Amino acid sequence: MSLRSDRIHALISAQERDPFSVLGVHPVEKNFVARSFFPDAISVDAFTLKGESIGQLTQIHESGLFEGTVSLKKLEPIRYIARYENGEKYEIADAYSFGPVLGPMDDYFVSEGSHLRMFDKMGAHVIEHEGVWGVHFAVWAPNARRVSVVGDFNYWDNRRHQMRNRVDTGIWEIFIPDVGAGTAYKYEIIGVDGQTLPMKADPFAYRSELRPATASIVEGPSQREWSDEAHREFWANADARRQPISIYEVHPGSWKKNGSDFLSWDEMAEQLIPYVLDMGFTHIEFLPISEFPYDPSWGYQTTGLYAPTARFGEPEGFARFVEGAHKVGISVLIDWVPAHFPTDSHGLSRFDGTALYEHEDPRKGFHPDWNTAIFNFGRKEVVSYLVNNALFWAERYHVDGLRVDAVASMLYLDYSREQGEWIPNEFGGRENLEAVDFLKRMNKELYGRHPGVLTMAEESTSWPKVSHPVHEGGLGFGFKWNMGFMNDTLRYLARDAVHRSHHHNEITFGLMYAFTENFVLPLSHDEVVHGKGSLLNKMSGDDWQKFATLRAYYAFMWGYPGKKLLFMGQEFAQRDEWSEARSLDWHLLEYGPHQNVQKLVRDLNHLYTSEPALHARDCEGEGFEWVLVDAHEDSVFAWQRKAPDAAPFVIISHFTPLKRDGYRIKLPHAGKWKEALNTDADYYGGSGVGNLGQIETDQDGFVNLNIPPLGTLILKLES
Repeated sequence: MSLRSDRIHALISAQERDPFSVLGVHPVEKNFVARSFFPDAISVDAFTLKGESIGQLTQIHESGLFEGTVSLKKLEPIRYIARYENGEKYEIADAYSFGPVLGPMDDYFVSEGSHLRMFDKMGAHVIEHEGVWGVHFAVWAPNARRVSVVGDFNYWDNRRHQMRNRVDTGIWEIFIPDVGAGTAYKYEIIGVDGQTLPMKADPFAYRSELRPATASIVEGPSQREWSDEAHREFWANADARRQPISIYEVHPGSWKKNGSDFLSWDEMAEQLIPYVLDMGFTHIEFLPISEFPYDPSWGYQTTGLYAPTARFGEPEGFARFVEGAHKVGISVLIDWVPAHFPTDSHGLSRFDGTALYEHEDPRKGFHPDWNTAIFNFGRKEVVSYLVNNALFWAERYHVDGLRVDAVASMLYLDYSREQGEWIPNEFGGRENLEAVDFLKRMNKELYGRHPGVLTMAEESTSWPKVSHPVHEGGLGFGFKWNMGFMNDTLRYLARDAVHRSHHHNEITFGLMYAFTENFVLPLSHDEVVHGKGSLLNKMSGDDWQKFATLRAYYAFMWGYPGKKLLFMGQEFAQRDEWSEARSLDWHLLEYGPHQNVQKLVRDLNHLYTSEPALHARDCEGEGFEWVLVDAHEDSVFAWQRKAPDAAPFVIISHFTPLKRDGYRIKLPHAGKWKEALNTDADYYGGSGVGNLGQIETDQDGFVNLNIPPLGTLILKLES
């Protein structure tokens, strides 16, 4: 009946590869024998789950290994009461007397790489199993010799809960009864070489400890009954390309602070949602909110893709934020980082002692720019992990979209690499065909299961059809960031006004490709960090000219085809470069020039969202027509925005500090045009040059306009 000494040694040294064959209840001849491991216990009694005594176990090794015959008629889970010399007793159901939770169909779909509910199966889940409540733990570590789950519930003792290996999939699992939500845990893994690895956080954890602590935390089932059906149904049935989308990009840790502390999700809901609603933005986009260890990475080096960071409170707080935003018609996007991950020892890096989530060869598995590991997109389990994560955020938290970071770094094998530092694909090219397939699959699965969700690619090259459907040869994204627009226009406006006439094409060139993709025009966080300064300080000239140019630029952009994105603080002309370590400079709103920029952005948003001509054909050439494209000597640009059954608009932008009175121009329609917005109006702190609110053309459409210095006019056809 007793164990061989080598099995005992393997068990008590946490080296046992098949602990379920040793511990738990086992048939021996016509009886059942129970074995348990309780270090320092002096006695162990066994009971049925109903509390009936079924025998006492005898200590067979001084380490705390007990064994004994139990009076059972069939295999079933049992409970123990262990007693200690100090008089304490410890009661727990025997994890090793329970059968597996995962089944053969899970094995099949995992092995095939087609399991789309892995976030329900992997990680830590509070469940009822064989009549007992507890937590099911499951982790993928196919090359491990042994995996133990350790935590508060077992005194972080790697001997107590060595896991069951599902050999066909490389998944290790165990159901631990009497454990509940809020429990901290990690996995301790012995690698293929026999070395014990640093303890690992759970790749599928729904919750994590607050940094610098790195353990995962068991999160209970969500009890939320969502009440955002109207919001989700609207977007599921809408053509997003023809809806107004104006995005307020937010770093949640520094939008505002509560003293030196972060705002909680509930505090952000109370302050950020009403602010965004008042400002007229339609979407909030958060920089990555999944768990990450290092504040200055802004979340772009994540160690917990399934866990909202603990910096802002419990995960349910984020769900409440999303629901609160949806109730007032605001969508919530999150930045998503499937390109790479940090090499922190508790994270995914060499998870089971091998390059599991990353490539073994650093030419494909290491990113030289960020000192991070690159996901192995050629491994079906890794692709499944990432695709499931995209689905998870849409399902569990009802997020309205993912802005996918660093797509260009995924698409090209030679990204930021010199000759000889990268491996060509099977056809000798530089395209990462595995990453391409992953992105296509992710978009197909996400749009197929959550049709109201948007995906947006941060892609800085001319890769074709990024935002075209997969069945048409595209990558399947809904939108693509227009990095060219941002680079060209900011370069143009940084020039002294006297030189702009020589660089007129920096503004006009963008319309050569403006409708090849579904574009978002991004003035993002990337433009106001790393010594680049704020948008205000990018504008050339003295302080008055900087403010005037910024106002003219914003109206230019809101009138330009494409969806809009503005990073927080730029809506009131933040002066200093953004830092994640401090709050935005809200005190600037005590001063008129900053108030005026904020008023302008608010008015631009409300005009843009209320007028179909300004948004309904953002992504289609039929909604745009040049009115004046070659006035380079005057640095004047004019174009028409239009949509079916909507009054057309003409936008006229002028980027020199000269006042141009009686400027003759032919508008696309004869009649009366209302001055819907003038960035040089007194109301916005301008010089007041305008056209008394309205103009009227002659019968051929010609008119003599007063065009303000460093200003943009937005005209609406009245009759």
